[in-house]
Amino acid sequence: MAIEIVVLAYATGAEAIMVLLLTIPGLGPLRTGLISVIRNLLKPFLSIVPFSLFLFMDIYWKYENRLDCESSNTCTPNDHLRQQKALMKSQRNMLLIITALVFYWMLFSVTRMVITIEQLNARIEKLKNRD
Repeated sequence: MAIEIVVLAYATGAEAIMVLLLTIPGLGPLRTGLISVIRNLLKPFLSIVPFSLFLFMDIYWKYENRLDCESSNTCTPNDHLRQQKALMKSQRNMLLIITALVFYWMLFSVTRMVITIEQLNARIEKLKNRD
């Protein structure tokens, strides 16, 4: 499970950097190349959605089948500590999963918006040159 979380963390970091680069003002000439690269990366990054759902189901399954130390007195202090650590890890991983999905949605939306703006600017230039 640790490798999957690391892969998801790197993918989320890459998405965050791409969103940041798309939204930084003043990258005019670089923006066209950046947009084409990001458009080509959107489809492979779509695999984050089912991957995140798989990790979510794994975390949910582990949560439902965990050792319940609250209702029984057979747990040792180490068991309580292990349960609390597992719960903290699950919460951290859920936050990462949600962040990955939100950043993918933001990357997709911002890319689509920037492409639409560039098309509209090209159309305006074409109309200005025609007059």
